[in-house]
Amino acid sequence: MSNKKVIIIGSGIAGLAAAIRLRNQNFDVQVYETNTYPGGKLTEIQTDGYRFDCGPSLFTMPQFVTELFTNSKKKVSDYFEYSKKEVVCNYFYEDGTRFSALADARKFAIEAEKIFDVEETEILRYFKNSKQKYDLTSSLFLEKSLHKLSTYLSFDTIKAITRIGNLGINTNLHNHNISSFKDPKLVQFFDRFATYNGSSPYLTPGIMSMIPHLEQYYGTFFPKGGMHSITKSLYQLALDLGVTFHFESKIDQIIIKKKKATGVTIDNKYLEADVIVSNMDVVPTYRKLLPDQKPPEKTLKQPRSSSALIFYWGIKKEFPELDLHNIFFSKNYKEEFQYIFEKKQVSNDPTVYINITSKNELNDAPKGCENWFVMINVPCNEGQEWDEVINQSRKNILDKLSGILQSNIEELIQTEQVLDPRSIEHNTQSYQGALYGSSSNNKYAAFLRHPNFSKKIKNLYFCGGSVHPGGGIPLCLLSGKIVSELIQKDFKS
Repeated sequence: MSNKKVIIIGSGIAGLAAAIRLRNQNFDVQVYETNTYPGGKLTEIQTDGYRFDCGPSLFTMPQFVTELFTNSKKKVSDYFEYSKKEVVCNYFYEDGTRFSALADARKFAIEAEKIFDVEETEILRYFKNSKQKYDLTSSLFLEKSLHKLSTYLSFDTIKAITRIGNLGINTNLHNHNISSFKDPKLVQFFDRFATYNGSSPYLTPGIMSMIPHLEQYYGTFFPKGGMHSITKSLYQLALDLGVTFHFESKIDQIIIKKKKATGVTIDNKYLEADVIVSNMDVVPTYRKLLPDQKPPEKTLKQPRSSSALIFYWGIKKEFPELDLHNIFFSKNYKEEFQYIFEKKQVSNDPTVYINITSKNELNDAPKGCENWFVMINVPCNEGQEWDEVINQSRKNILDKLSGILQSNIEELIQTEQVLDPRSIEHNTQSYQGALYGSSSNNKYAAFLRHPNFSKKIKNLYFCGGSVHPGGGIPLCLLSGKIVSELIQKDFKS
């Protein structure tokens, strides 16, 4: 196996994970990346004394990162350090209600009973139900290929199928939450977890109520050096293992001969390989790199997940009421999601998320200042007038934050950069700037995602947020794992 060569297209977090695992299987791993840097969306900006993480800002389930080091027989602390957060997130409602979600489930429930119209036991029951859903389905939906028969010939799968009525597949997340709680503010709190995979709580199935379990059971963490340190540490690990990276190297085409991927072309030069792994979004992979192959149109035309509009603001003041993660809720949540997924526009009262890494990493902002990553959920790029959307949304966000925080936020902005669906699409090749590939807005979404392998082309595999099991750091890392296991199995046989 030592002579077998793998070409990985793209060095996003899934590509890095696949590269590390395949190198540990003794493959010769070559990674080709269009950008000058690794990490895809998981990168950073430094400007005027401020440092900002650009992409994903929530770090949970750190075991999926650390196992890459332990599997490589490397000491995790030589590369990567992180600490657990006691406060997961601070929540602000328009009526003045404030709630700090604590990491400890019992403390969370006690605090929720004080703030919302709910009993501690109801919260703990919800978390227990959330855990049961995760335990029943994680090995099927997240850790294996959904598109291989062997996945279904297991005890875990049979157990999940026999309890399918308890999974909430035939209702949506919002309806599940209103059947669980009577306080609309608490319903809104738990509805928010649909945004973790770029979906709407009014459309995504109730099984998504498993997502709070990931925060409450596994915890929320802060990586020393910020989220970008995940990229940097995995990139360094890959280098130390002998993975070769080629930056500013745009693949032109994946070459298929007799229904088998044999290599790629770059600058009219043919590079042969035994295995091709695309960490590029699955839509441009087919449209651009496989022009002569019949694409799986039904899969590629699945509705996209939401995208993001992000303002990176250097703020010349410190706000003690804010922490690493902060949410400022909209008044009308249903309208907000109708705008995103039906009107393909942005409402005038969007929910605002602020991430402030300088709360944990003091060097990320000048003394007495804070680095605000200010994000709202927006539709994917379908040709909207984004400059107008940005200007109006900026005003709406500033009005909202200034009112709730009782401070003129605009006067405090020292530096500003903006990321919108157009630039996300341009920088990361994510089709239409969608953050999570296709949306999870129907109960069959998991099965409609593209598999981690080609059913028609031998030796062609896929990883990343646009394919199974989905977007976000943990799922992307798992897709790298699934791909490496499929390749190991295929090449053993």
